[in-house]
Amino acid sequence: MPCIDHAQEPGRLRRRLLLALPAAGALAACSPPERAVPLTPAPPPPAAPPGPTPAASSTPPVRASSPASSPASSSAAVRHPPLAPPQAARNWDEFRQQAARRLVQAHPDGSYTGPVAEPLLAIPVLEVELNADGSVRRIEVLRHPRQARDTTQLAIDAVRRAAPYGAMTRLPRPWKWAEVFLFDEQRRFKPRTLDE
Repeated sequence: MPCIDHAQEPGRLRRRLLLALPAAGALAACSPPERAVPLTPAPPPPAAPPGPTPAASSTPPVRASSPASSPASSSAAVRHPPLAPPQAARNWDEFRQQAARRLVQAHPDGSYTGPVAEPLLAIPVLEVELNADGSVRRIEVLRHPRQARDTTQLAIDAVRRAAPYGAMTRLPRPWKWAEVFLFDEQRRFKPRTLDE
């Protein structure tokens, strides 16, 4: 702050003080209080109430992005070699066989090819519509299982991971097919087409 020279004439000093008062008032309004109060840390947020236990629900929820942890769903985290480029099928029977084999190849840890387990855990049925290049356009669930309803989402994820299915231009429209997924107790699936 500049020094005030008391030797200056009183009128000039008064004018300077009058001009300095508004600035000093503004600075005083912005200055911190004389005695600082120590800040206390904010209390931690309240803990979230515990969610329902798996035993509380008879049917596990269907999750589109992260299905329940199981051998079939954990196969998504395992990196497998890329699938060979799909071949263009000459007819629908050939296409269905190729698509079923591709589903199994894309999910070696989440599928099986041996005899069908008795009894089966669940049997979801999907209708898959494809684009001309064999990519998935739409999936419709034709049958939800009564139990282990999460297997429907596992089947949907399996269809999407195995895409594309090859050029569809040789086949008549509409480019859609239905597949029955036979799930065993370990939540591994077998496309029913492989038993035909």
